[in-house]
Amino acid sequence: MSSKTVIIADDTAFVRDRFATALLGAGHRALTVKSAAELLARVRADRDAIDLVVLDLRLPHAGGVELVRTVRKIDEGRIPIIVFSGTIASADEVRDLAALGVAGYVNEYSAVQHILPSLAPHLFPDNFNRRGSPRVVLGIPVAYRFGNTIAAALTLNISKGGVSIRTMSPLQQNAKVRVRFRLPGSKVDIEAESRVAWSDRRVGMGLQFEKVAPPDQQAVDEFVDQHFFTNRKA
Repeated sequence: MSSKTVIIADDTAFVRDRFATALLGAGHRALTVKSAAELLARVRADRDAIDLVVLDLRLPHAGGVELVRTVRKIDEGRIPIIVFSGTIASADEVRDLAALGVAGYVNEYSAVQHILPSLAPHLFPDNFNRRGSPRVVLGIPVAYRFGNTIAAALTLNISKGGVSIRTMSPLQQNAKVRVRFRLPGSKVDIEAESRVAWSDRRVGMGLQFEKVAPPDQQAVDEFVDQHFFTNRKA
């Protein structure tokens, strides 16, 4: 695995330090900044060396979509950017960020063991089939059936189009899987016919939904949408 350079931009030391620790522990380079000015200076200085920016959209003095727009003027759209989901303020921001090529979202309070798996699709995009919907980092039990074999695991994240699962024995890409899980707060299981979209022995595998009952798909859609507008920073 090649080493990557990641900027962690957040005004909270707790968040910066945890993400930096997870990256450094995996042999990557982590550059931490706590203001918009520091971020822009770092992007200007190291533009060609940066592989990913993980961004707090509420940095002091110059946050929001305009900050992403300024980064894009410097990097000409080259650097993948993901945003801490708790710092999103509105659906309009989600649409504006998508137009600026923001690659995804991550929960700034993710458990340490979930940080690297949640960043891996952005650090190593060639190994992953990206889903179009934002991913919500979520560790819930999931059962999946492949042929006559039933296995249990934990999710890494969920989107409207599928789930990623942590497992040391992932199935081959394009394998057909039936997956079953229960969203937090729900009393009903969700089931989906799925296809293995990506498989990585260091992380797990991604299951892309192919056949989901409409009520189940609606429950997933609502869960993902609601995640971005709760517990956000003031």
